[in-house]
Amino acid sequence: MMKCEMKKANLVLSIVLTLIAIASRLLPHPPNFTALGAGALFGGAKIARPYNYLLVLFSLFVTDIFLGFHSTMPFVYAAFILSVALGEIMPKKYSVKKTATYALISSTAFFIITNLGVWLVGGIYERSVAGLVTCFVMAIPFYGLTLLGDMLYSLGLFSAYAYQSEKIYKLEVANEQR
Repeated sequence: MMKCEMKKANLVLSIVLTLIAIASRLLPHPPNFTALGAGALFGGAKIARPYNYLLVLFSLFVTDIFLGFHSTMPFVYAAFILSVALGEIMPKKYSVKKTATYALISSTAFFIITNLGVWLVGGIYERSVAGLVTCFVMAIPFYGLTLLGDMLYSLGLFSAYAYQSEKIYKLEVANEQR
């Protein structure tokens, strides 16, 4: 019975997380300030394979239908897949410090991978060391918003999950003592 309830809870969590990620990307927001990076990290940590990867890829694809397809999509998708993988290796016991550290790593990896993609295939910057440096310098404001969004959403998701898990645990203990 307990295993079935966990699978159902995992499915509900996946659906809710997908809807939040989609909404945060489609509704008006500052550039790169969405729940998608946090959702990828959280999904990697708390949702079973392959659903954790499919959740992120589905969210990206659905929103890209509305936002438009572009030449740097493989880099964006790869960066989010890496965020899921980072979530999978996160320590299972929640702490603000660990969550913030992994959000920082995820945001930084996203910044590096996607801006390397912009430089390589975006057609905006000269394909030289100077062009690469210019690409990364011009992207710094976006990094700040990515980092802020990933930090706030990650801390919110992981904190809410830890709080809810603790509540459920206490209810189970109380029911067993009856």
